[in-house]
Amino acid sequence: DILSKGGSAMDTVCAAVAVMEDSPLFNAGKGAVYTNTLIHELDAAVMDGRTKMAGAVGGVRKTKNPVYVARAVMEHTPHVLLIGEGADKFAEQEKFEIVDNSYFNTEERLQQVLKAQQRNNIQLDHGSKQQTNRPQQQEAPPSVDQGFPSAQNDETEGEKKDKKYGTVGAVACDIHGNLAAATSTGGMTNKRYGRIGDSALIGAGTYADNKCAAISTTGHGEFFMRYVTAYDVCACMEYSNSDLPTASKKILEKMNSVEGFEGGFIAVDGNCNVELPFN
Repeated sequence: DILSKGGSAMDTVCAAVAVMEDSPLFNAGKGAVYTNTLIHELDAAVMDGRTKMAGAVGGVRKTKNPVYVARAVMEHTPHVLLIGEGADKFAEQEKFEIVDNSYFNTEERLQQVLKAQQRNNIQLDHGSKQQTNRPQQQEAPPSVDQGFPSAQNDETEGEKKDKKYGTVGAVACDIHGNLAAATSTGGMTNKRYGRIGDSALIGAGTYADNKCAAISTTGHGEFFMRYVTAYDVCACMEYSNSDLPTASKKILEKMNSVEGFEGGFIAVDGNCNVELPFN
């Protein structure tokens, strides 16, 4: 409705993501996964392709709709990224709705983290591949106090099907040809030590530039951070004069060559061409 009435791409992506943040189905806002300490820490980011301005929040615990706060960071501060208690305080000062962390509780996500703790792993909220950044400790039994767990998906087919609703994102092109991207997530189940993923990092999980495209990623965030994937799509378009389909295919092929990678992205260019490459 926003786009059809001549609204901006930025208004559109924020509204779309906020709807999903309010739903318990997705790993964002109300349906966010649990951390290792059985709380919720949320990340979100937005970027305006016309101005190249961006805003993000990471590790917020009390902000009902992190995507709107990320936009406020972009529009009302000189900063790009606010994290943790400071980001929640900023949200409160900006008069956004503040909730108790228990608002984000869901029984399905609770059972998900308890199973992950039994296996001593950090897991994606969707997918099929096992992914390990370091060897899993073998000598001690699984424990929530056992140091860094492995990152993997050793779930049954039924569990994978039930948890296909993960990180949320939106990209848009408005009637003026302006692009915008927004991403929001609860991160990885059983994450520790204040981990922040790619969704809140401009260029990794969220990026927009009117000269090329708007991109929002989902999957194993550490890979997107290391390879700056969202920006890489735009760089491929700009530096090799590729169109969006060609650049999207090339970047996904590049990521697929990295052992353990799982994920993909949504993208749109100024001609309203849409790509949805996932492995």
